[in-house]
Amino acid sequence: MDKIQKQALQVAKEIVVKFIEVGRISPSNFTEHFSAIHADVVNSIVEQEDKLAGEGKGDAQ
Repeated sequence: MDKIQKQALQVAKEIVVKFIEVGRISPSNFTEHFSAIHADVVNSIVEQEDKLAGEGKGDAQ
């Protein structure tokens, strides 16, 4: 697992734990919510990387 994947996993875990602490998610439906939150975190990272890569290409011209 690379560094970005580990960080995405950690961020998703922290978000879910916080939601459990405030009562928005229960431990019984953790898996359902964790998967969706993790996917959103990974998608956000990929979108940001694509955006930054696109900006870098424009500067080179």
